[in-house]
Amino acid sequence: MEEYMETTEAVMIRYGELFLKSESVMKYYINILTNNLAAAVKAEGLECSIKQFRERIIITGDEPERIAQAASRVFGIVGVSKCIMTPPDRDIIEETAARLAAEKLAPGMSFAVRAKRSGMKGFTSRELGASTGARIIDRCPGIHVDLTAPDYEVFAEARVFGGIVYDTQITGPGGLPLGTQGKFLSLLSAGIDSPVATWMMMRRGCVPVFLHCDGGRHAGADVRSTVDKNLATISAWCPGKTIQMTVIPLEPFYDALLAAGILRTRCILCKRFMLRVASAFARQENMVAIVMGDNIGQVATQTLANLGVVQEVITQEIPILRPLLTYDKEEIILRARMIGTFRDNAGDLGCTIVPKHPLYCGRSRSDTRR
Repeated sequence: MEEYMETTEAVMIRYGELFLKSESVMKYYINILTNNLAAAVKAEGLECSIKQFRERIIITGDEPERIAQAASRVFGIVGVSKCIMTPPDRDIIEETAARLAAEKLAPGMSFAVRAKRSGMKGFTSRELGASTGARIIDRCPGIHVDLTAPDYEVFAEARVFGGIVYDTQITGPGGLPLGTQGKFLSLLSAGIDSPVATWMMMRRGCVPVFLHCDGGRHAGADVRSTVDKNLATISAWCPGKTIQMTVIPLEPFYDALLAAGILRTRCILCKRFMLRVASAFARQENMVAIVMGDNIGQVATQTLANLGVVQEVITQEIPILRPLLTYDKEEIILRARMIGTFRDNAGDLGCTIVPKHPLYCGRSRSDTRR
């Protein structure tokens, strides 16, 4: 195994549940993860070198701060740290950690060393932590150890390929590498829910292809621009990848509903028609599933009864996945804020053909109060 022979700045990548896979599957997933990392860094206009090791991926390049930020948005990663790589030598690892800590500590502060040993012999993780802590105290008079709630933490890992020393961690999105689970069709709207549902599927390694049903003059003035913003935000979570969106004009269908005088079932018929269109498109493009942002009871078409009525048009053709089915609205908003798709001033996103009293579980909303 290649070793680091000198001290150098780098970026360390940690991945999580990939360890649960068999050796061959894990290797396949890590290769895809590495390719996604390379694409993310390249999308920032940066060059880098990426090396795979057991439990860690190490990236080196001219701008580690920017590399770390780019990597932190790659699915499959649980943590990113700008770090210092050293030779696999205990003394050098400890000295490097002490030197890094001395730059951040001041008299009166508390600190902790989080040490880990893997593959190296002759000492334990606990011994590495204790001796590193002693070096830090020698360098920084007036400080003290606090392993529970320290003011400062330094991490020292001793591995057969080299030492890893760092004191910052960026949380990644976790999940599985994008591209490991096939393609799905996302019915993307201007609302809060569908972008979040899409992001959650991407987090499980699925690749999105987007379909937007455009209501034309029957849609709010800000609908289309908001859909484009949602698409751009989601695209930022898969840098270096090509994102496709097809727009289907539904204005003629809405005109037909109005001309027919259909009122209380209008929303259900509209949703069923959208799914028919989506099903045909998904089959044509060989997609594995259709993903929607439905949430039980949120609107009339999303009552438990009406979800079944809507879905029956394609039940035997392609599965419909609803990642947000049981989420509270506040949970969805919280996730949307994290993703970047939530907007406090969303604008005019309404639909002009929604009836005042849509069919709701077989009865109108007013009937359900009796």
